[in-house]
Formats: sequence, structure tokens, C-alpha cells
Amino acid sequence: MTYIRLLSNARSRGGRLASGITPAASGALLAILLAAQSASAQTFTTLDRFGGTNGNLPNTPLIQATNGHLYGTTLFGGANEDGVAYDITTAGRLATVANLDAPIAFSVYAGLIQGSDGNFYGTGQGGAYAEGTVVKLTSSGTLTTLYSFCAQTGCPDGSIPAAGLVQASDGNFYGTTAFGGAGNNGTVFKITPAGALTTLYSFCSLSACTDGSVPTTPLIQGNDGYLYGTTQTGGANGNYGTVFKIAYDGSFTTLYSFCSQAACADGQYALGGLVQAVDGNLYGVTFEGGSGGKGTLFQLTLGGAYTLLHTFCLQTNCTDGAEGGTPTGLIQGTDGNLYGATTSGGANGDGTLFSITTSGAFTTLYSFCPLSNCPDGNSPSSSLLQATNGTFYGTAVYGGTNNLGTIFSLSTGLGPFVSLQTTAGPAGASVTILGTSLSRPTSVTFNGTSATFTFVSSSEIVARVPTGATTGPVQVVMPTGTLNSNAAFIVQGKAGEPSFAPRPGSYARAQSVKISDTAAGAVIYYTTDGTTPTTASAQYAGPIPVVASETIKAVAIAPGFALSAVKSGAYTIR
Repeated sequence: MTYIRLLSNARSRGGRLASGITPAASGALLAILLAAQSASAQTFTTLDRFGGTNGNLPNTPLIQATNGHLYGTTLFGGANEDGVAYDITTAGRLATVANLDAPIAFSVYAGLIQGSDGNFYGTGQGGAYAEGTVVKLTSSGTLTTLYSFCAQTGCPDGSIPAAGLVQASDGNFYGTTAFGGAGNNGTVFKITPAGALTTLYSFCSLSACTDGSVPTTPLIQGNDGYLYGTTQTGGANGNYGTVFKIAYDGSFTTLYSFCSQAACADGQYALGGLVQAVDGNLYGVTFEGGSGGKGTLFQLTLGGAYTLLHTFCLQTNCTDGAEGGTPTGLIQGTDGNLYGATTSGGANGDGTLFSITTSGAFTTLYSFCPLSNCPDGNSPSSSLLQATNGTFYGTAVYGGTNNLGTIFSLSTGLGPFVSLQTTAGPAGASVTILGTSLSRPTSVTFNGTSATFTFVSSSEIVARVPTGATTGPVQVVMPTGTLNSNAAFIVQGKAGEPSFAPRPGSYARAQSVKISDTAAGAVIYYTTDGTTPTTASAQYAGPIPVVASETIKAVAIAPGFALSAVKSGAYTIR
């Protein structure tokens, strides 16, 4: 059975540390996170309730943008009844950024992310071929189409991009489509900020779909530079889903197939996405399976070793929550615990907020709908956000005014911190640091090494990765206090330069030039017009015919490495 979270249906109701993170750096970061923990009481607050004209059914995660506001989307409502993109301050002031429109995109599937250029990006229904689209939204509300799926007969480029995007350290966006591809079982794709799309992998490429099928959750980039994700179905044990990793060049590995244990005690249908914790392991949730049949919480090492942390609905009346609705992904809080939500179960049957330690100690933090008509909301169906003020924020698709959904906050007493818009890069890279009520810093350091920086606003600082910096937390020292990042910044070395064959030189006849790189998963970009290649240049796919004198320039990038130095080769054809 396939439980794809297609939004059109909503109209009816342990192991080794990741590469680049040393044990010392991970331990230092974890100590900083644990030091942020406070014993203060939990406080749940309904920030606003949707009324239809400002949106209806907020079904996607919130993000914190550089202006300090939180951004999200609704499934319906707004001027065109196709949903809205909105922002809300942490004080609860809600505003519509854009009304979504079917010709461009409607019902944004999985929310927005803010790109390094300051614009917002996401996937949605609609597009030129009605099979889904990738869109860009400016902060002023201008919505444009970057790509419309199913641009080719048979949709080899994919269709129905049901998951959101991730911007990787190479500057490109990566995502999945639930269907389309070579066998109509979904794809992994790369898309540049300018809209050039490359299909990296088509699912069900192996017999019996042992590599998985129907991916519907966002990818994440691990600390080792690889992209990780889940499929809803397929796998070695039947149609129960998988966890996979993929490199920039499309090299694909299935890490785990669900229902590997008797009676699917390990879970099935991983619909909530993944998070990588500071211990280097992946954590996620399943929609069904487990001894209670209502889903599981699991840990997976980057090598594929599985550990069951929690089985839902083992308590009477599922007071711990039940994942038997649309599951949400996990996030890691600054206390080191994982946080999430269930769309059903709890004391009132209308969903919960919970925390769980990485060793499996589970706590229900809040049960929705304690009052008649659920003024606080019910059925939270998206991941939580911990904003840099330390408070958690989220949305509930129902409840509130006219049962159209709410935005809420949950304070657990955790203190403020800073977050990094990008978490990996080489020395010299520009890094945007987000915060709340920042004052002008006296210093910014990367794992203790001082960096140059620009104080942009009370919610944004831009710093340069200093020469000699090593992987570890970022610290911002201000007259008002010191804040640490909630994630380590990974200082990357440059990939090795590509090599040319035959070697550059003078030849009596035309040549066919091959470009190669020895790094695993490397992708090569090149130019032949004398310009400096970037990740937006042509991607090398095969020998380059040189029929007249020209200069080829190439760069390489690989998981865990930054862009290489430019390799230049002049070919003279006499």
C-alpha cells in the first residue's frame, strides 16, 4: 500500500562519527548544547489562527529567515484559494507574502527554504504540464517558475515533487519526485538557482525495486557531504521503504530496507524524513510498523546499522501519540534531544509534541485539543523549528478559527543561540549567521579561530571562514553575552584538480579530450570559452571534441570537499 502525502488529497480530511567531524569537535559541540538546557517550565502558546483569506491548512514546516521572521505556506486559502506564503514574527504578527496561483504553483508541497541568495525556493503542484514545479519567491512576494516537471514525454525528468528542497554546499538545490523517471517510480534531481535541472537517479532501477520507490521526504546533506533520504515503498523486504544516500554524480547506495525484522518491528513507510544529530547518526520516524503498529522512531548509522528507539502507541489509548497519520520529521534541539510531533494520539487523540533522547527516553510534551473546538489547533503535520531565541515553533493543520489551522510556540526553557545558513565550506567562504536580538559583536570565531565579519542586522551576521580554522562550533561574542551555534561548521578542503587526457599541447589533428577526477562521487564542470568554470557551468558527461585550437578549463567538486582549483589546458590543432 502506498501512503504518499499528496497534498491534493487534503481537501478531505550509533556508529562512527560523520566524516569531517572529529570526536573532539562533536564532544565540544554536544557540551555546548547541553549547557544551554534549562529547568524552566514548558509553555505552549497559540500565536495565530488562520481564517481563510490569510490561509487555510498550514501543512509545511516553518523556517527562520535572515530578517528574523518565520516563513511557511498553507495548502489552501488566500486570494486564489491555492494557498499562501506567509511570514510571522515570533511575537505572532502574521502577514501574507504571496498568494499562490495555479499557473505558477499552488499548494506548495513541503514548504520553503531560504537560499544563500536571500530568495525562497520550494516545490509545488501546478507548472506548465500540471505535474509539479520548482519555484522561487522573492522577499517582496514575486513568485516565478524555475522548472516545470514532465517536460519530456513519459516524464523521465520526474513528476510530483512531493518533498522540499535542500541547498547543498555546492550551491545547487537537490530534491526528489515521487513519480516519473525511467520507471515512473520517482527520481533524485539537481537544479541550479537559474533553473537548469539534472536527473541524478531513477528509482526502481534494480530488480523488484530493491533500491526503493516513491521518495516523498526532503533530502538532507550529511556531514560527510553525501545526500541522504528515504523512500516510501520498495526495498529488499517488499514494499516497505528504504533509507539511501547519493553523491553529486548520482552514485547511489541503499543503506537500509524497512521490515527487516519480524512483523516489521523496525517500522515501515518512513514518511517523516531524516535528521543528522551531532553524534553523526541519522534519526527518523516511520508511519506504520513497530510492535504497536503505529510507527517507530529509529537511529541509523551512516554505515546502515539500525537501532529501534521507540515504538508508538504502546501506552493505553496511544497517549504517547500515534504516527498513523501524516508523520512529521525530527529536529535536534540545543539540549541534544530530538523533537517532533504526531498527528494523532495523545491525551485527547488529536496529536502530540514530544521529545526523545538519542538513547530512546521518550517524553510527551503537549497533547493538542484540551478544550472544546481545539482553539490551540490539532493534527500537527510538519516538523518543528527551533528558532534562535530557543523556542520551538510549528503549525497544526486543523483547529483554531473555523478549524483552518494554527501557528504555535512551545518554550521548554532553552536559551538563545545562533544558527548557520550553510554548515560547510572552505576557508574564505561567506557564512550567514542567524540570531535573535543580536547586538554588534566584538568577535566571531570558527572553532576558536577569529573571523572577519559584517554585522548586518539584529538577526543576521555575515562572516568569512578564516584561514586555519578547523571543524567545530561558531561562537559570537557580544557586549550582551556570548552565543554558540547549534551545529558545527565543517571546514572543507578543496577537491583535487581534474586531469585531462590527452595532455594539453599541440596536435596535428582533432582530439577527443577526456576529463577525470579521482575523488569518489566527484562531478566535473568545464568551459571552452575562456571563462572560469563554476557549478553553474556545463557538467562533464563525456569526451569533448576539440577540432580547432581552444582552451578547456575545468573544476571538480565531491562530497566532503569544496570546489577544486581551476585546471586549464590549451590545445592547439595545427
